[in-house]
Amino acid sequence: MNSNVQSRITLPDGASVPRIGQGTWNMGEEPSRRAEEIASLRLGVELGMNLIDTAEMYGDGRSEELVGEAVKGIRDDVFLVSKVYPHNAGMERLARSCEASLKRLGTDHLDLYLLHWRGSIPLEETVEEMEKLVAAGKISRWGVSNLDTDEMKSLLRIPGGNHCAVNQVLYHLGSRGIEHDLLPWQQSRKIPVMAYSPLAQAGTLRKGLTENAELKEIASNHGVTPLQIMLAWSIHKDQVIAIPKAGTREHVTANAEAGRIKLSADDLWRLDEAFPQPGWRVPLDMI
Repeated sequence: MNSNVQSRITLPDGASVPRIGQGTWNMGEEPSRRAEEIASLRLGVELGMNLIDTAEMYGDGRSEELVGEAVKGIRDDVFLVSKVYPHNAGMERLARSCEASLKRLGTDHLDLYLLHWRGSIPLEETVEEMEKLVAAGKISRWGVSNLDTDEMKSLLRIPGGNHCAVNQVLYHLGSRGIEHDLLPWQQSRKIPVMAYSPLAQAGTLRKGLTENAELKEIASNHGVTPLQIMLAWSIHKDQVIAIPKAGTREHVTANAEAGRIKLSADDLWRLDEAFPQPGWRVPLDMI
């Protein structure tokens, strides 16, 4: 496989996106890192990770502004995703939020627009407004984030709810609850899961995961890092897209390389033993 090609996944409407994209949570908030963050996003696109995810919430729009600067001149090569606050997801507020995001991103449309999490506004209203944005050409498709199985079932019962393109949720080796029911339910309906924080949050949780002896040995056998094995694992199941954040070109390159790791059946068995999925349904993890 060429170094700049990532394996891809097909959305319900036939659009093709890479299995590994780029997240931007906490990016655009530190001026001293801005140039490197922009260079990192552009390098990621060059390496085939042309899906970039952001949100109006991230840095109160500063992440969208950073992404807008990064995609200037290469917008047609990028699958651009943003998310709307739940309290902005109804009636004319959704259209206003979308316009504000488009302005910060320096584009005339989003490839995918997500409800960031479930709020008090009825899903029926959000779906209706999302469909209006599609009809107006402001967004190409819409989806949701942080919805559990029962909420997804409710969504699909709404007229137009079956147009939901993805559900973006927390998913990594240390958080496997979606495998009990949400992931298989979505797989059976060909609605991809977009995994945020596939490398877990930086800090004690990530350190605890990467220090696991089995994970370290598997990484050593492949000649890669434990984080790269975690990322390769996050996309090994059908209908899963991962959007790790990488603020440096070195980290972006490592993420791209992870997309070409082929985990063996033995690798997967060992990881299952080291990081077992819950044997029962658990509440949806969110951060």
